[in-house]
Amino acid sequence: MSNQAPLHAARADYYRRIDGLNLSPLWENLHTLVPTTPDSPCAPALWRFDEIRPYLMQGGELITAREAVRRVLVLENPALRGSSRVTKALYAGLQLILPGEVAPSHRHTQSALRFVVEGRGAYTAVDGERHTMEPGDFIITPSWTFHDHGNPGSEPVIWLDGLDIPIVDLCDARFAENHPLEVQPVTKAEGQSLARFGNNMAPVGYAPATPTSPIFAYPYRQSRAALHALARADAPDPAHGHKLQYINPVTGGSAMPTIGTFLQWLPADFNGARHRSTDATVFSVVEGRGEVVLDTPAGREVIEFGPRDHFVIPSWTPHALRAATDTVLFSFSDRPVQRLLGLLREETLA
Repeated sequence: MSNQAPLHAARADYYRRIDGLNLSPLWENLHTLVPTTPDSPCAPALWRFDEIRPYLMQGGELITAREAVRRVLVLENPALRGSSRVTKALYAGLQLILPGEVAPSHRHTQSALRFVVEGRGAYTAVDGERHTMEPGDFIITPSWTFHDHGNPGSEPVIWLDGLDIPIVDLCDARFAENHPLEVQPVTKAEGQSLARFGNNMAPVGYAPATPTSPIFAYPYRQSRAALHALARADAPDPAHGHKLQYINPVTGGSAMPTIGTFLQWLPADFNGARHRSTDATVFSVVEGRGEVVLDTPAGREVIEFGPRDHFVIPSWTPHALRAATDTVLFSFSDRPVQRLLGLLREETLA
């Protein structure tokens, strides 16, 4: 050991001197920067809706939607507290709007999704078109489009927000702007985007300006019917059951360029095969009850879920989905980005 002392001292002196030039030796951190397998800091987590809802409603007593701009409780990954992240790449939160309220119109470079968890009668407006919300509806707010929310109905409405905030932060491309009016003018009939693009057809001469789907609202009644049609025709996938991806009907790709969105049906007593993928995934339970069994560094972990619960599965974590009753799950991840960059890897395990 004593023969190494001069070398250790020389290296320490060398590191000290290059540090003054804002340099660091790669060989000291190579295995951390380029690990043999993903080593995500994210942890599996569950947010039970019945526990969260009272706090959402209390928030509605303490601050108005107008004051808050967006009255949201952020679903923070327990291993990433303080970062407003549910995974390293994505943000998630539960938003409440009460009868008579308006969440003012603004726009930002971050893309957003809304998935309605509870209540009817509220609306989201995107670039002049409104969609009246119902549970299970999937709604897109494309990057840099003005959007506002209002609730002319008689009951509270709660939805899941999913945004690509961390991805946009990574690119230092954050911009936002308030609309000059609190509620943007309605210039299109409700359902216009679905009528124009939702039947495997598009207007002659249509040229998409962005890779985001021109359909901004996917009603649950249609998505669920598609799931049942799939189930009648095909056997369930060993790991996923019956799973569909929301797509851009013009390109055939993901409905959102940075966030992949999915709806799946697990038949009663489904016992899924173990699966893992590099895209950490956030789930919202639409219907049914079940559990996900995860193999984590700390050992086997079981998350039991029920209607309107939310949970996250970290990147490259082996897991198996099980359903006690017929179960419908909505989920989202950064899969389109990983696929575009050639990073996506997944496998079903024995």
